[in-house]
Amino acid sequence: MAPRGQQAVEIADDVHWIGALDPNLRTFDLILKTANGTTYNAYAVRGAKGVAVIDTVKEEFSGDFFTRLEQVARYEEITAVVLNHLEPDHTGAVPELMRRAPQAHIYVSQRGLKLLSALLKDELEKYVYTLTDTGDVCDLGDRRLTFVNTPYLHWPDTQCTFLEDRRLLFSGDVFGCHFCDERLYNDLVGDFRFSYEYYFKHIMRPFKRYVLEAVDKIEPLDPLLIAPAHGPILRDNPLDYVRSYRKLSNSYLPNEVEGKEKSLLVFYMSAYGATADMARSVYEGAGEVEGVRVSLYDLQGGEIEPFVDLIEGADGLVFGSPTINGDAVKPVWDVLASLISIETRGKLGGAFGSYGWSGEAVPMIEDRLRGLKMRVPEKGPRVKFHPTEGELVVCRAYGRALAESLAGKTRPKEIDLADL
Repeated sequence: MAPRGQQAVEIADDVHWIGALDPNLRTFDLILKTANGTTYNAYAVRGAKGVAVIDTVKEEFSGDFFTRLEQVARYEEITAVVLNHLEPDHTGAVPELMRRAPQAHIYVSQRGLKLLSALLKDELEKYVYTLTDTGDVCDLGDRRLTFVNTPYLHWPDTQCTFLEDRRLLFSGDVFGCHFCDERLYNDLVGDFRFSYEYYFKHIMRPFKRYVLEAVDKIEPLDPLLIAPAHGPILRDNPLDYVRSYRKLSNSYLPNEVEGKEKSLLVFYMSAYGATADMARSVYEGAGEVEGVRVSLYDLQGGEIEPFVDLIEGADGLVFGSPTINGDAVKPVWDVLASLISIETRGKLGGAFGSYGWSGEAVPMIEDRLRGLKMRVPEKGPRVKFHPTEGELVVCRAYGRALAESLAGKTRPKEIDLADL
């Protein structure tokens, strides 16, 4: 018998958890904090025609994975290897597993083929594999695994796998979190709500549109148990977690901006009041355009996270920053860095600011906005020291031009040959 703590755990009839515990991990993928470590959940499903292994573990935990797998199956019994997601923390043991069970049929989503090829390299041609889509089936004789395509949760290749007879959903990264507790089940482990919502915010939030599409597919399955790739196995009220994804993917409060209106947010930081004066003029100019509701925020007076929530629901955003030591100010960069956790593609962006010796902040911000796949239709104004009345008129026109672009009322531009 395996030592205590290294034993496979039966989570349903002939379905075992064969994953690994990593309680000492404190940072995942360089960006996520993991105060409780994490788990790499893998599963084995036995049917009349063989055993299916669903996902594996991070490579350095392969020993624990194989120890648990060998408790519930012989390698020659393995007929299927299902890969819901090909990130290394789920596929670290796959090459060795396939060497030990070369007869196993690999099931991977259509978008996962390139990743599978990179994982197995020249050995891929030795194995049989099937590219799956929603509704496809892996037949274990008296049991069926059906696949649910859930792309971009959080890689293009991701899918879920549903064991029909037990209504058990192997959800991959969906409904998971980085929380390690050897008691495994959500009704036994410690309070993991913080980890669950933190994981959603940093992993799933940028793909909310795909989250809602996935929830629409998963809810009708009415799973009795959800077995994710990280964190607790959800056996107590599993549908509550499905519904939580729908709630987390929508605003908690109604947006006061009507559906026919566009929202434009103007953020600024000002050292001596010059950029603040510009911000007010940009704000006033944008407010002249019907169909656009404009909001003005001083970054010095707020926390970053609520601003990110606002930006997520906005159609356009403009940043005002002075240039200090050849750069934009840190609070502006902090907001821009935080935008990686939301979908920004296609939003309108812009920048403006004052400067003393140089004015690099504005083009630097504009470059960052373009890097976030935002459209930057207007070159932002830069003013040396405090703006004159004429320069404030330019700022006002800039705000109006941005709002017109947002509202689809862009006027034809007059091209100055000096700009060519």
